[in-house]
Amino acid sequence: MTATEENADERPKRLISGPGLLLVWFYGVMVVGAVSRSVYQIATEFDRAPLAYSLSAVAGVVYGFITHSLIRGGETARRAAQVCCAAELAGVLVVGTLTVIDSSAFPDATVWSYYGAGYIFIPVLLPLSALYWLRNNRTADTDGTADTADTVTP
Repeated sequence: MTATEENADERPKRLISGPGLLLVWFYGVMVVGAVSRSVYQIATEFDRAPLAYSLSAVAGVVYGFITHSLIRGGETARRAAQVCCAAELAGVLVVGTLTVIDSSAFPDATVWSYYGAGYIFIPVLLPLSALYWLRNNRTADTDGTADTADTVTP
């Protein structure tokens, strides 16, 4: 085996091929949207709706971490992205449901209000799509077990 082949074996599996590239693009757009919106709102009117604006900032950070994980690739990054996507989906469902049940729960909208209606429902569709992609994009050995080459063992 040549040095080039050995290096190719050590590289983490790409998560941004095919539909994964589209996910990175959408998550990148959501990072910019959520972070810029929350920074402006926190800087100018934080006292009006601190929870809503803080949740938008958290959403932006989560989107950024997922984007980074997808770009990084590898089994560890895939698992981290799955956990974040599940947390993101839980946040969207909780905040979305709270805003539907009691619209006064948040004096101003968050990224996740009304299941992301202000963002064309991308906040609820994106984690579902990403979880599906990440689940079907696992690295498998010939015996069908997951590849753990880049995981840390105790």
